Amino acid sequence: MTDSPPHATPDRRPVRPRPAAPCLAALIALTLTIQPACLSRRAADEFVRVRAPVVALTGVALIDGTGAPARRDQTLVIEHGRIKELGDAGSTRVPEGALVLDLPGRTIIPGLVGMHEHLFYAVNGGDGYVNAGTAFARLYLACGVTTIRTGGALDLPGDVKLKEAIDAGGEPGPRVFVTSPYLNGYGERADAERAARDVETWAGQGATSVKAYAGLKRAELAAAVAAAHRRGLKVTGHLCAVGFREAAATGIDNLEHGLLVNTEFFPRKEPDACPDFNANVSELTRLDVDGAPVRQTIRELVERRVAVTSTLAVFESFAPQRFSLDPRVETVLTPEAYARCRGELSRRSTAEWRNASEMWAAALKKEMQFERSFVRAGGTLLAGADPTGWGGVLAGFGDQRNLELLVEAGFTPEEAVRISSANGAEFLGEAGRVGTLAVGKQADVVVVRGDLAADIRNIRNVEIVFKEGVGYDSAKLVASVHGRVGADERRWWLNAAWAVAAAALVFLLLRRLLRLLTRRPR
Repeated sequence: MTDSPPHATPDRRPVRPRPAAPCLAALIALTLTIQPACLSRRAADEFVRVRAPVVALTGVALIDGTGAPARRDQTLVIEHGRIKELGDAGSTRVPEGALVLDLPGRTIIPGLVGMHEHLFYAVNGGDGYVNAGTAFARLYLACGVTTIRTGGALDLPGDVKLKEAIDAGGEPGPRVFVTSPYLNGYGERADAERAARDVETWAGQGATSVKAYAGLKRAELAAAVAAAHRRGLKVTGHLCAVGFREAAATGIDNLEHGLLVNTEFFPRKEPDACPDFNANVSELTRLDVDGAPVRQTIRELVERRVAVTSTLAVFESFAPQRFSLDPRVETVLTPEAYARCRGELSRRSTAEWRNASEMWAAALKKEMQFERSFVRAGGTLLAGADPTGWGGVLAGFGDQRNLELLVEAGFTPEEAVRISSANGAEFLGEAGRVGTLAVGKQADVVVVRGDLAADIRNIRNVEIVFKEGVGYDSAKLVASVHGRVGADERRWWLNAAWAVAAAALVFLLLRRLLRLLTRRPR
């Protein structure tokens, strides 16, 4: 004989006491589980400014991402997320029924492809980091960066989860290519087998590329590269114990930061050993970039098709006599983080830091010279913000500053856009979809107020960012993260979840009290 159901008929249920503690515990658990997802779902369409089956952008200047000169008075037609028509306004047909955006005085460029990005923020002068995933994702998109490759993960599962939320349309942000945690060596003796195992593990967890770091030795790097290539993954490296030519010989695909982290020219360099960082930079400021040794390194990188990632914005932050905080930084940082940021910049501007500051200013010029020489020799230069350092460079804002610095380095605005878009897309194997503006490609299009070819500083005036044909409002995206960056987002979600749970508890208690007060005497 089985137990009877809790009620005899649908319309007459005997009242049974319900223990409050298990119900509350279940409510809290459910809140902690679903709160972030619920908030993301509500945020999905909040920032959409333009959504229509067919959209025409008319009267715009165009930089197409190929490096070709800008063209004036152009029309671009987006149909179902792809570029349908593109050409001179007088000869390009706008389909009947299209949503027409007449945009005189604007420039359109392809969505930027940031190749050294992070989803965490540096605090305490770079001595620590906090999670900034959703805030940074919004800043990237707001600033015109529609695709990113992370340059090393502190929380691989978290990065993968955010990527999935963006891909599902739950959270606004760029397309994310997730890189592994930092592969940084295993002590005094090289452990090539462990390096290969770690690559295999991270590949299985969703990493699409591998980050080799400063402490990695030659044997470990070679093993990691081989393991990654077996899985179809590429390896990029911010190296130190291994020089650039040694790394190129292992088959590495990409080198981060450029000349300023290359230790092969350090006069006291020992095999598989990382010299002092500042001592190496100091030596590089006296290096002849046009000399035979550097030309040989560039030649080997080009011959082996090793790309180099430019991160000029973060290097500039170490030269306070020429660096200034982007005014937008204050709006998105927490008040405490902004105060620390200002304090760190002031500290680095004192007489005590003068020698270091002058060294970095000279080093930045050397890096710019190296990047020009590398490109002239046929090398593939990529670009990324690397929003780390001491906290003065942020996601998106740093990518825009990179464009300005590339032009300062001697590239035209059109070339700077190509470095920051098409080159990254090609490296990622995405050139058929994104990176340039052409008929048939995905409609990742950035609308900038002003003439970008005449003044690259207009890159800060992003108005609308189309990703797969959906236009996002840049200003709203930035406003949505006001005062959030600098506090660990995981704690923010936890606090929000507990706040909802507490509100639910108060509601239940009040309802219980109301029932007691209104109960009729029997």
